[in-house]
Amino acid sequence: MTKTSPEETKLAEGSLLSHLIELRTRLVRIALATIVLFVALAPFSEQVFTLVATPLMAQLPENTSMIATQVASPFLTPFKLTFVCAVFLAMPVILYQVWAFVAPGLYATEKKFVLPLLVSSILLFYLGVAFAYYVVFPLMFGFFTRVAPEGVAVMTDISAYLDFVIAIFFAFGMAFEVPVATVLLVRTGMVTPAQLGSKRPFVFLGAFVLGMFLTPPDVISQTLLALPMYLLFEAGIIMSRMVVPGYKEVEAQKEAADAAESGEQSG
Repeated sequence: MTKTSPEETKLAEGSLLSHLIELRTRLVRIALATIVLFVALAPFSEQVFTLVATPLMAQLPENTSMIATQVASPFLTPFKLTFVCAVFLAMPVILYQVWAFVAPGLYATEKKFVLPLLVSSILLFYLGVAFAYYVVFPLMFGFFTRVAPEGVAVMTDISAYLDFVIAIFFAFGMAFEVPVATVLLVRTGMVTPAQLGSKRPFVFLGAFVLGMFLTPPDVISQTLLALPMYLLFEAGIIMSRMVVPGYKEVEAQKEAADAAESGEQSG
């Protein structure tokens, strides 16, 4: 059994300590960026909440409004939303700090590949949030208010509304990351574009199942999440063929291996 010399032990401890210090520095920068954005947005917390509540307010019947069922909700809910908005706006800083922490351990070719994916993931996340706000919310809230039974006044609690929209924003933001995940799977050699294409029926079904869990129990929101997710899966296959070098050779090797395996089984 090989013994570790005192010099190697000190070197390993120093390397671990330097990584921990670097991690602390990155976390502090993330926290500072979030706090600065929160402080900048705090004076406009009511305007931020009004902006986020606009899709629902536009669909509510006349002479109705949102309500607060808890004593502190009128004060705490706008500030909670403001903090969430600060985290969303700080996402480029957060992802960059993650990138800066892992970048020293990557090869030059990996850095050239990961950096565009990092930028794409940020843009796709914001695109998913914008899609939820401008497309999903008007359709969803319009449906909810129209199907309310006669005699039932639709007056949503502001705290419940905030939790609802945050969940939808997060669900659509993450769902729009499908192309990035697809490219990463192809880039690591786990699958090929051809293999992904052969799984289209399962992906289509899985998108609807995932939409059922991530959205409220209605067909409209489930469909509005599942269809873009599937289309983004197709976009990810196209992107992987464009940006991943050598995927054709990998596909040929896998096809040859599958053919050899099937030949052995038949023989």
